[in-house]
Amino acid sequence: MIKYKHVLALNPYFGDDTAIMGIFPPTGLEYIIASMKNLVGKITFLDLRDEKAYQDPKKLSEFIRRAGIDLLCISIRWDTQFKKICDFISQLPLEVTTVVGGYKATQEVEYLFEHCPNIDMIVRGEGEEVIQQVIKGIPHKDILGLSYRANGSIVHNEIHPLPDITNIPFPDRSLRRHDYYIVQQGIRLSRQTFDTVLSARGCPFKCKFCTFSLNPLGQKRSYAERPVESVIEELKMITADIVLFSDDNFSTNPKRSEKLCDLIIANNIRKTFIIQTRIDIAKHPKLLDKAWKAGFRIFLIGIESPHDWILKLIQKDLTQQQVRDAFAVLARYDFFLHGYFIYGNIGETEEEMLYIAKFAKELKLDSISFQKLRIEKFSPLKEVVEATPGYHYTRIGGAVYSDRYGLNELKRIRNRIRSGFYDIPQILHIATKARRIGLFRLRDLTVALPNLPLLLWRLVRREKEKNKRSGDVLPAVDNISHSGHSTDSPQTHALVCIDKKKQLKSQKRNTVV
Repeated sequence: MIKYKHVLALNPYFGDDTAIMGIFPPTGLEYIIASMKNLVGKITFLDLRDEKAYQDPKKLSEFIRRAGIDLLCISIRWDTQFKKICDFISQLPLEVTTVVGGYKATQEVEYLFEHCPNIDMIVRGEGEEVIQQVIKGIPHKDILGLSYRANGSIVHNEIHPLPDITNIPFPDRSLRRHDYYIVQQGIRLSRQTFDTVLSARGCPFKCKFCTFSLNPLGQKRSYAERPVESVIEELKMITADIVLFSDDNFSTNPKRSEKLCDLIIANNIRKTFIIQTRIDIAKHPKLLDKAWKAGFRIFLIGIESPHDWILKLIQKDLTQQQVRDAFAVLARYDFFLHGYFIYGNIGETEEEMLYIAKFAKELKLDSISFQKLRIEKFSPLKEVVEATPGYHYTRIGGAVYSDRYGLNELKRIRNRIRSGFYDIPQILHIATKARRIGLFRLRDLTVALPNLPLLLWRLVRREKEKNKRSGDVLPAVDNISHSGHSTDSPQTHALVCIDKKKQLKSQKRNTVV
């Protein structure tokens, strides 16, 4: 017997202030839809970024009642708009069973229950198996990973083990009501459609600065691969022109990556692919050759620092010379190479921070993004910062700063790094290369050019708003990369490129309701 006859899966983000999130489809919520679709009667999927008619909670409530919605599943993944979203959710019908999940929801369980009396349950951590148990009617007390209301109090069950990804169905895109495009500040920059695919979860490396392999409960997912045949079946169903592999490191298993490339070619899957990888991929020329033939064009590579002592400090397991050697190989190909860097490391001088721009040019990187060193809840760096005199952090998830380099000083240094790299020759190079390798088409100009004045105005407005804020100072262009790095690059303005490591803390945050 079906317990729930009509489910509403809701992505509650809206407006142009979603920044880079405007690019990404809520594929994590689509994982949840795929996990529940055979257990319920009907599912309606609404992404409020494209549903202006329902951005008013009264109108959405009218739809919920009129459509007979009896289960509401909401995904809250990001800090952005969090309080606004809580206020929105609190105005939705109290009588409808409401389940909330997502990375941010897992961090803010108590706040959500306090401010949204209509929330019945919150899924903590990865939610595919938890939502199935909820729908099947298993008693709440027996569902690991679930927090719920009971007799006027909040009950938090023990953490749910991480699910086996081979048993998780890939995202169900059949209920989408809109395509997704390259978007910045709510403005489309290209005619090419965009999507993401996750072929593996977890990371085998232990970089000290990174908590991306940890969920907000502190669970570390060991590297686990989906069967390549399943990945190919998913790719066949994706209609987008540009597809981002959300894997932490696409080249963790080079032989498997080669097989994926072979199957993409054999199945005549024609798309532009983006991957995140480490410099180790340069050791595998056969993989590089096959990747080019299969349509892989953009490599997002975590370099983090040009200085050996910092690379050692953050346990990156690299040296500057190894980085140089790897990019000497990669530069022989025509891939678009984007590098991630961190500045404001413990003990790092201004001169060392500014060298990022020069080093990136020496490597012949096409674009870069850079973020201040940040502290997450389970970061091994947290204790190091707390034990280092003169160093502080704004909050969990916030930036590290020092007595010598406060937030305003770091902002000034950030601007110098940006201007040192993104000079006019570099911007022209980006545009030329993007056009040459097919990342940007002439017909995209009909979309991008008319929108440029509005885009520039919104970017200026955004920068002014940030300057007024007290506390943490965020990058001027708040792109979000899958590697966990909030980035700072005009990359998406100049070419149609996608940045990916804090949204695309993406797929991991996305794999919860």
